[in-house]
Amino acid sequence: MLFLFALKLQGQKRKRDSVAYRIKHLVSTNKFSTKDSTHIDLLANYSKYYRFINNDSLYTISKRVLKLSREIDYKQGEIKALENIGLFYSDKGNYEKALQNYKNALEVARNIKDTKSELDIINDMGQDYAYIGDYAKALNLYLKGLDVAHQTNQKRMLSILNENIANLYVDQKDFKNALTFYDRIQAINEELKDEIFHAETRSNIASLYKQTKNYELAMFNINKSIITFEKEKIYDWLAYAYEVKGSIYLEQKKYQWALHWYDQSNMLHKRHLQDDREKINLLNGMAKVYLGLDRDSLSLSTVKEGYYLSKKIKSLQGQIDCSETLYQIHKKQGANDIALGYLETFKKLSDSLSKDKNKQSLALLETKLQYQQEKQELIASNKSALAKQRNYIYFSVLMVLILLTVLLLIRRSEKVQKKLNKELKLKSIEVSRRENELSEINKTKTKLFSIIGHDFRGPIGALQGMLKLFSDGEISKTEFLSFIPKLRSDVENISFALNNLLSWGQTQLNGVVTKPKRIQLEKLVLDNVKLLSEIAAGKSIKIINRLPENMLVWADYNQIDIVVRNLMSNAIKFTPDDGLITIEAKEDADVWQIMIKDTGIGMNKEIQKKVFADSNNITTYGTNNEKGTGLGLTLCKEMINKNKGQIWVESTLRKGSTFYFTIPKAEKRYQQAS
Repeated sequence: MLFLFALKLQGQKRKRDSVAYRIKHLVSTNKFSTKDSTHIDLLANYSKYYRFINNDSLYTISKRVLKLSREIDYKQGEIKALENIGLFYSDKGNYEKALQNYKNALEVARNIKDTKSELDIINDMGQDYAYIGDYAKALNLYLKGLDVAHQTNQKRMLSILNENIANLYVDQKDFKNALTFYDRIQAINEELKDEIFHAETRSNIASLYKQTKNYELAMFNINKSIITFEKEKIYDWLAYAYEVKGSIYLEQKKYQWALHWYDQSNMLHKRHLQDDREKINLLNGMAKVYLGLDRDSLSLSTVKEGYYLSKKIKSLQGQIDCSETLYQIHKKQGANDIALGYLETFKKLSDSLSKDKNKQSLALLETKLQYQQEKQELIASNKSALAKQRNYIYFSVLMVLILLTVLLLIRRSEKVQKKLNKELKLKSIEVSRRENELSEINKTKTKLFSIIGHDFRGPIGALQGMLKLFSDGEISKTEFLSFIPKLRSDVENISFALNNLLSWGQTQLNGVVTKPKRIQLEKLVLDNVKLLSEIAAGKSIKIINRLPENMLVWADYNQIDIVVRNLMSNAIKFTPDDGLITIEAKEDADVWQIMIKDTGIGMNKEIQKKVFADSNNITTYGTNNEKGTGLGLTLCKEMINKNKGQIWVESTLRKGSTFYFTIPKAEKRYQQAS
């Protein structure tokens, strides 16, 4: 019966090679440090894949992981290192040192509330107590582990812990309870949909059926598991499965078939594994097969190797099994004195283990009952405490309701008296607000008509006159075509100004709803650079976009588009020929700061104060007499304010201006919106 440990070594070589490659890649990077937590984690995993392959490497690497982890106070690394060192001592049969390392690891895991590591270590400790025959402590640990696994919904550990409990019952020959647990395990494995978990459980179930003489079901389950282990190249479990299949044939005295499968298992142990605990069972089984085939000398040398390993790792069950086989070999050879010595050893160890197992069987039951009782008492205690707390809450709520009722009655009379005055005051405020709104609407209307009459009449009239001259034949087609660039420029200016005018008018009359979303600002700016490139080229102005890639902001796309277009248009307007416009960004804590810098004519301090004032719409002419409505910067300020940003300008006469505005970053805003 094979106990399951927390990390299932599935495809050991493949995974070990993968971890080794990742370590090599990490070491090759410029910022590599041996004390980096990623490096420590990889080393810890790498060392664990050496269990059953090269235990000395497991120990050496784990000691290094422990040293590095403690130097940087990395608790997860310390836990893994202590657990792996415990596994090393366990496989060597030094259970005292193994359990001490496990306990140290468990203390650290509980201090940092690492329940995953806590479950792994509880499982390791339970296995070691099972190995030394203290099934009561093993069961108690497994049951506590099940509670933690249920609370944290760790189904893989639920499967492992339940299976190790089932294995305890199998070792006690309590096959009924064991099968009950295996039914539970199979249900969990179905939820996990893990083919390898299924195969491992089937291997142990096959061993159980072999012991109950149900060879048909035993063979069915072991064959299923072997198919999976061979496909996935899981050598430790495959070696165990071959051994179980050999033992099934041995029980039926089919020695040739038994030897074939034992040989298959032995081959894997020699090539890939270093697992003395499982090798004892294999060697003893092979010795029994050789004895059945009358190959006594080979049987003797094989079982002696198993007996030596049993003593080396202090496996009491292994010594019992091997001493029984040694007795049978020597008895068959007529060496009665030697046979008698092994028989006495066998009986002495068996009697000791039998007494211990009888005690342990009772202890298992008592432990389980005690654990369930403690659990029920704790549940009852919690229910009682909750009931008392609930009563206190009900009483407190009742008192609060009474006090609220009294207060409501007292305040009701005051409210009735104040109600008429409050309504009158609210109506006065509403009338005043409506008067102010009407006044602002009238002002806006007057301003709109003024702008339309003053700023649009001239360019549109010029266009109308030019078309009339052409249609009346007063100018030739060639002359008319020569005016096309100028007419196109006027139309584009009118369109741009009209767009600003409509946007501003909408904000004044109806308000604008801001709908922020994630915007890639670099792309938005690039679109506007393309749009205005022809105008800039007309003045030989170079536009440089230095915004970083994937610069994400949280804002309304159309509103920020208006801001960028106005600021860039102004920069072109007030920059003389052969000038330069630069667009840059600076990252702050929660916002991006965008800068649009030109080498234009600049402005004095007085104009700088007025450009963003609500009551001013300054209309100025560009370096090529470009005309504007004066609404652009006012509109920019409103749009930036609606997007939770700020806008300002820094300028020096004859050297140029830099317009700054901020927009919130996308990441934090996006998370809040989600």
